[in-house]
Amino acid sequence: MPKSSHQATDQPENDAREPLSSRKRRKVDSEVNRQSLDIAITKSHYANEEYTVGWICAITTEYVAAQAFLDEEYDRPTDLFPSDNNDYTLGGVGNHRVVIAVLPGGEYGIASAACVARDMLHSFPNVRIGLMVGIGGGAPSQKHDIRLGDIVVSTSGSGNGRVFQYDFGKAIQDHSFETTGFLNQPPPVLRTAVSGLEAQYELHGHQLDDAIKTLLERNPRLRKKYSRPDPSTDRLYRANVSHDDNTCCLAVAHNPDQSRLVLRPSRTEDEDNPAIHYGVIASANQLMKDASVRDRLSSEKSVLCFEMEAAGLMNHFPCLVIRGICDYSDTHKNKEWQGYAAMAAAAYAKDLLCRIPTNKVAAEKKISEYLVPSKFSSLIEITKI
Repeated sequence: MPKSSHQATDQPENDAREPLSSRKRRKVDSEVNRQSLDIAITKSHYANEEYTVGWICAITTEYVAAQAFLDEEYDRPTDLFPSDNNDYTLGGVGNHRVVIAVLPGGEYGIASAACVARDMLHSFPNVRIGLMVGIGGGAPSQKHDIRLGDIVVSTSGSGNGRVFQYDFGKAIQDHSFETTGFLNQPPPVLRTAVSGLEAQYELHGHQLDDAIKTLLERNPRLRKKYSRPDPSTDRLYRANVSHDDNTCCLAVAHNPDQSRLVLRPSRTEDEDNPAIHYGVIASANQLMKDASVRDRLSSEKSVLCFEMEAAGLMNHFPCLVIRGICDYSDTHKNKEWQGYAAMAAAAYAKDLLCRIPTNKVAAEKKISEYLVPSKFSSLIEITKI
């Protein structure tokens, strides 16, 4: 007499005399896969040695944008190098484990960035590629139509490094100050990914603005500070027009002829907005607020962007510098575009990381192996003077 169905189910599943049906095997396999997936999703703590991407921000606005674009956020680290005072956020982007650090509040410049990078490498010794992601001042020209919210990436086809330290050089009698400060390039794996992403964007366009909008829809509390400002607030003043207690800005806002502005056509639907620019980023320990110097360095050194931290990193923490443009490096600086510019830079950084296979990162040399501790310390001390 055949066994009833309930009798059949009473048999142990591992009984060799009663092999599971194909349907039951699929059910068990599915359950095992589901449990494995649950483990991957719910695991929130990884050893410091598992992090291979180091991401550095200068200010809180950039730090928030970086965290917002993580696919997963993990528990804070519980074990750091004794002298490491950095604040970290740990998370995942694609298949990469990413450690994000921010400079101390109120501290800017080359020395602070170098300190943060040094301490990160002490606590996370397997970091193999680095990113410096945040905001910067644009240097628009006839050749480069840079607008607020655009992104500048420190790479190009030239053999020179793409970060230029413009306050480093030598004074020669009867000659102007001669700069000598082109720094090391990012690692090949990052430069190759930039080229691949550039081709992808040229062929299909990018969805960076859509990604920011989607993120802000999920995080309403960020909308006020990080949404894209009205295009009418993107004003490029002529180089000879200095800021004067908001009166010049108010005059332009209400003056139909806008004679103090460099007039530029609106971007068409066929053009990427924000646009991505590739080339030289100028770095120094001083904030660039001089349109005449901006234009001179743009012309002489092909500078696209100015910032204050990357020069502290490139020769000791080989990284790619990604900057969202929040102003035009002149006296008309304001913070209206900082939030969106930080989001744009972080969105690009995420697209870039998702393009890099994890085995390519694993094949890179640990950044800590590039370091000569005495030279890193010397850089920090020199730039503090």
